[in-house]
This record gives sequence, C-alpha cells and structure tokens, in this order.
Amino acid sequence: MAIKYFYEDKGWNINWMCKHLSVSRAAYYKWLHREIPIQEQENIELANLIKEYDERFNHILGYRRMTAWINHFNHTNYSKKRVHRIMKKLNIHSVIRKKKKKYLSSTPQAVAENILQRDFYAIAPNQKWATDVTEFKIPGEKKKLYLSAIIDLYDRYPVSYIISSRNDNRLVFKTFDKAIIANPDAKPIFHSDRGFQYTSKVFRRKLDNQGMQQSMSRVGHCIDNGPTEGFWGIIKSEMYALYEIIDEASLRFAIKDYLRFYAEERVQERYNCKTPLEVRMEALSAVNPTEYPIPENKRINKYKEKWCA
Repeated sequence: MAIKYFYEDKGWNINWMCKHLSVSRAAYYKWLHREIPIQEQENIELANLIKEYDERFNHILGYRRMTAWINHFNHTNYSKKRVHRIMKKLNIHSVIRKKKKKYLSSTPQAVAENILQRDFYAIAPNQKWATDVTEFKIPGEKKKLYLSAIIDLYDRYPVSYIISSRNDNRLVFKTFDKAIIANPDAKPIFHSDRGFQYTSKVFRRKLDNQGMQQSMSRVGHCIDNGPTEGFWGIIKSEMYALYEIIDEASLRFAIKDYLRFYAEERVQERYNCKTPLEVRMEALSAVNPTEYPIPENKRINKYKEKWCA
C-alpha cells in the first residue's frame, strides 16, 4: 500500500522502493492485481463510511452510535465490534467530555422528597419530566449564558428551554410556563435538584396549580437527576464540536440550533434509530404508545452485585 501510494501520489520509482523495502517487484505486482476478498472490500467501504460520518458530525460519534447511525442511514447490519475495530485502526474516537462539578449551598423554602427514586423509565409522554439549569462561558468574555430546560423522560424530548444571561427565578419560571403552554393538560412527576429556584414557594405554587407532584434529588447526589445531567453532557461535548463559537451571539445560535438538531435529527439507538421528536409524535397519536425499555448497564449491575446488599 505504501509503494502504491507514493508511486501514484508522489511519483516515486517502484524499483527503488521495492529494493529499500525488501519487496520483490513480482510480489508487489501480484498484490496490486490481486482479487480483493469480499470481506476486505466491505471493510474498505465501512472505513470510508466511518471517516465520512466522523467528519460530517465533527467527531461526536463513538463506536456505538457510529454503528447505529451507519446501519440506520445505509440499511446495513454491521456489528459494533467490527465498527469499533476499524475505528481503532483509523484512530477515530468521539470527543472527550470534560466535567466540572460545583455545588452551591442555599437555604430552601420548600423541599420535596425524591419521589422519582432514580426510576427514569416512563411508558408514555408527560408522565415524568426532569429539569435543571446549566451554564456556558462566553469565549473571550467574563460573562456566562444560562440554559434552563425541561426534558420528558419518555422520549428525552426537550419540552421547553430558555436561554438567559441571568440565573434567577425568572429563568426557571419562564421555562415552566413555556412547557405548560405547549402541554396544557400535562400533570407529570416534576423532578429537579434542590436549586434555589425549585425550592421557592412561588414555584411550588405553580406546580400545585398545574396538579403536578414535585420530586427532588438528594443533596450531593447528582445521579438522582441522571438524565438531565447526561443531557447537559451531550450538549456541551457535541455542540462545541459542531459549531464555531466566538462570542455571545454565536453561542446563543449554537445552543438553539443544537437543540433543534437533538430533537429533530439526532437519532438514538434506544428508540430504534428514531429522533426524540419522531418518538413523541408517534406516542401522542397512539392509543398505546410504544414502550422503550432502558438498556441494562452491565457495569452498574456488576457494581451492585459486589457492593450492594
């Protein structure tokens, strides 16, 4: 392959390369005109698809989603191990997510029990909603933008979101009001952490008026709101890869356009390679919505077997 490349692209002499690489000219030409096995040809085609998808989506696909997306869009049936093996050969991997965790203490006015109890499975839309606020640093400035969002645990669809330069009660209240306007009859379990906005009496009154049951994570247990934390991680790792962000305007555009991409274009393996919006529309128009069980995590199960009574 090296001889072929340097001959075609650089014009190097074949005799000279064969001599220095201890390869006979006959062996080289035999390899050059050989009949490529079907499996090797498939691997070459798969490698080209992997490189194409990696470039198109700015390196956000790990081998699991790479497999799902290639199979979905090309009607193929490649295995994860095969895709993983070729990605390692090509030195292709997904972007690495950097995590920073900060916990700020506050004096709560109204605290609720953790009713959800990490049961993130829902069998229909508007049964369980989860919410949180995250921050984004504006490049080149000492300012931040805050994103408040509510996601439905059935389809992981962002029911509503608001972007603001201030992290205050108004941000969370507007997010909630926007979700109710879009879903006026919804009465889900509403789960959040114990941020000052969610523990305020005014917000509790909003939930009571809508007939919603409030649930809150325990102090210092961010995994109690795992789906929302995962949602933030996906946005922050993939958004910065997909968009060029240089100032506040470009950051606002990136957040809005990525959330559109997430809801309308980002297919998910759990939902049979459908987007959150497709899953939601199908469920809302069905008498008995399709159930999408959460896949078991083998590593967590092993941990529980070892450490949990």
